[in-house]
Amino acid sequence: MDITLRSSVGTVLKCAGMVMLLAAPVVGAQTATQTVRFSVVSASRASFGSVSQALPTRAAPTDAARSSASVGQSTYGIATNETNQKIVASLSAPLPKGVSLAVNVSAPAGAKSAGSTTLSTRPTDVVTGITAVSASALPIAYAMSAHKSAGTAANTVIVTYTITAGI
Repeated sequence: MDITLRSSVGTVLKCAGMVMLLAAPVVGAQTATQTVRFSVVSASRASFGSVSQALPTRAAPTDAARSSASVGQSTYGIATNETNQKIVASLSAPLPKGVSLAVNVSAPAGAKSAGSTTLSTRPTDVVTGITAVSASALPIAYAMSAHKSAGTAANTVIVTYTITAGI
């Protein structure tokens, strides 16, 4: 009999527990938290348009030392969240003897243009002091000149622009 009573008490307790669960009030909203670690990384981007036309430069006539053509216009845009950045420019290959190419890259607000700068295969500063800026349609002007010893030649050269820390 003892066993039956215990069994009945166990069954009664189980049934009472189920009734309490069903009658329990709805649980309120629950919250949880997470820790998110992040960092803002440096980002500098520039885009350059194509040169509007070829740079036809004739070698200087025999009575002049040098002739030049100030043609070739383009634009660029820049966006950076950095401070003290600069733009350097370089040529993909040396120009023929007696031929030079200069570029004048306009600076965004707060920065400084180097003005008309003769390019070579070594990176040369063309804009310095760039700080956290977003600008577009900034003008670029190219000027080519040829010494009378240059003769005639047709060539293509690539100008590479790089944004880097302004050390």
